Amino acid sequence: MHRKLGWAVAGVCALAMVVVVAMPAGAQMAEVKEKPPMYSYVGNWAIPRAQWGEMDKQTAANQKMMEKGMTDGSIIGYGNDTNLVHQADGWTHDDWWSSMSMAGVLGMLEQSYKSGSAVAPVLISSSKHWDSIYVSRYYNWHAGSWTGVYTRVASYQLKADAPPDAVDVVSKNLFVPMLEKLLADGALHEYEIDTEAIHTESPGAFLVVIIAADGAGLDKFNAAVRDLAKGSPLAGQALGSMVDFNVHRDSLARTNVTYK
Repeated sequence: MHRKLGWAVAGVCALAMVVVVAMPAGAQMAEVKEKPPMYSYVGNWAIPRAQWGEMDKQTAANQKMMEKGMTDGSIIGYGNDTNLVHQADGWTHDDWWSSMSMAGVLGMLEQSYKSGSAVAPVLISSSKHWDSIYVSRYYNWHAGSWTGVYTRVASYQLKADAPPDAVDVVSKNLFVPMLEKLLADGALHEYEIDTEAIHTESPGAFLVVIIAADGAGLDKFNAAVRDLAKGSPLAGQALGSMVDFNVHRDSLARTNVTYK
């Protein structure tokens, strides 16, 4: 899943203030705890439009390899994304998988190399390619497989003077409580809050990823942000003190996904 999708900046800022002001600090921290690290590998490609059909075939050809990884426990989820909001120099497709260990992520990568899928003709046709490895300690999902759902990811950059636990603070007090409710309601199939495990971009970046069940799920997500924002006219100060919104970016993708 290409990690650059998201929600409205104003809504997120408002939500931050609502949660931080409404709940005592001790109660906030007690509600959400970080989980064991989950690692995700993402390969992004810029595929010529004439080759998009071939990319679909290549994804299908990788299915057995991914299913084997799920069966033997080396990975806990995998999928692929097709970008729906294209940029002139951006990505068109990605493939990804997640594991509860770096060994699991790298093991699947080695299998990809050995199988020859990493040098498939359609991938060689790509004008650009880049990889990322992320780690998340705040995540949850529904087990199952879905096709044609939607992934949104918001990328954020912390300010240089943000506290060292800033991602933990916003995850526990802001993002996770709302995302857990949407997951329970069925609007979302998965969420995670990622930082880079292998730093290929500026330190201080973090990503908020959601996989919505359908377009209605995206609407429910947006409505939840708006509803929480209504009670705080001063919303924005909490996140604004820690996050540089000038470099915030979003993307939207159509996703095929399986989780264990």
